Amino acid sequence: MASSYRLSKSRFTAGLQCHKLLWWRVHEPDAPELVVGAAQQAIFDQGTRVGEVARTYVPGGELVDLPHDAFAGRISMTLELLARQARAIYEASFFAGDIYAAVDILERDGDRHHLIEVKSSTKLKAEHLPDVAIQLHVLRSIGIDVSRVELMHLNRGCAYPNLEDLFVREDVTADAEALQADLPELIVGQLRMLAGGLPDVPIGDHCGKPYECPFLGRCWRDVPEHHVSTLYRVRNGGDDLIARGFETIAELPSGGLSPVQDRQRLAVQTGRLIVEPGLARALRAFEEPLAFLDFETVGLAIPVWDGCHPYDQVPVQFSCDRQVPDGTIAHHEWIADGPGDPRPELARALVAACRGARTVVAYNAGFERGCIERLADAVPQLADDLLDIAARLADPLPVVREHVYHPDFHGSFSLKAVLPALVPGPGYEELEVAEGATASLALDRLMFRGDAMTADERQRLRDALLRYCALDTMSMVRLLERLRELA
Repeated sequence: MASSYRLSKSRFTAGLQCHKLLWWRVHEPDAPELVVGAAQQAIFDQGTRVGEVARTYVPGGELVDLPHDAFAGRISMTLELLARQARAIYEASFFAGDIYAAVDILERDGDRHHLIEVKSSTKLKAEHLPDVAIQLHVLRSIGIDVSRVELMHLNRGCAYPNLEDLFVREDVTADAEALQADLPELIVGQLRMLAGGLPDVPIGDHCGKPYECPFLGRCWRDVPEHHVSTLYRVRNGGDDLIARGFETIAELPSGGLSPVQDRQRLAVQTGRLIVEPGLARALRAFEEPLAFLDFETVGLAIPVWDGCHPYDQVPVQFSCDRQVPDGTIAHHEWIADGPGDPRPELARALVAACRGARTVVAYNAGFERGCIERLADAVPQLADDLLDIAARLADPLPVVREHVYHPDFHGSFSLKAVLPALVPGPGYEELEVAEGATASLALDRLMFRGDAMTADERQRLRDALLRYCALDTMSMVRLLERLRELA
């Protein structure tokens, strides 16, 4: 069909998630929600880097090295490379009717081709299949013979320094073929929708799956507080409850809910804090003297330190607040500086910081335990000391989840949800670095791109990271004090 609108593979997959999302992306390309923030840009940059490295594993090709929006030039160059029978074309670009597609790697196979889509994930995901299917549709529509469709992703089993098996190439030809019959109707439906007004799409689980929608604030702005979608671990975003006529948690009957959900329901209905009688018994696990520990990590897609795999969460900063005999709190902290392997020095500082504590408190301690166990593998001379710290870990999160609920938790037991509800006071609002994902990006920048910053910029970023991590441990000190009061 002739249309004044065009689809790309990213637009098409957005339309599969939600027609309203696609409509806004096309009709309001300058919407503030579409401005790429630092976190999103870091994800894009990481994907670009993985794509560049992936090309070296399909060598001998030529890159369509033109701006991404130079459509005519990109297509012309691609056709020229095809005519010259290039061994592989990186970022090959094509138009078929109303659809534009750029193929990460188009590998020649005699007179036929392999279509290779590169992803920075470590496994094949269901949402990847429509992406490769629409590319196959475009190539076949203009007469390019594709014999094989592959998804090329990072291999979690690969360990630095041997990066020979950094990527896995999975054959998804059958999956891409299976979607071809439905594509023409889906394409026509999206183009027809774009030619009209804003479609009416109700909110639901699709607002966050497979990706969180940037326009979430528009569609959810009138949703009441304590909407059923905020029920703890509710299935399908509460779609089933909504279909049964429930809008808020206060409307729910007690039957059919888990103990945590029922505690949430009661707290919302009464508007008060709920404390279960078993709290005091649960807190006995926190034997003094205590240390309060929090790690910040980087998870590199392409590992650079011995023994590391793609996306290993490597601790590169910690804060530790430890009780000392006079009853005060001694603060210990450590942060990496530069791209060298931080693990040996961090491990030594960690062992010293936790020495003398009977219990090491960490919120959501499974994360800290995993970090410590990987540290023990990386620094074997300190393995016994590190594993001893792991054995002393105690976690307030399950204690809160099983015994306490405040309406202001809104279905979350993260420290940033629990703390302001139970211990009002100074929080994360004024911090330059205020949550873990931002901290990880900032640490990546400080360690690997610090040379591009001035000395003052590096110091400011370092101080911001130290303040954030220190607040995490002090928040645990305040939280445990409050739990003991409640008990």
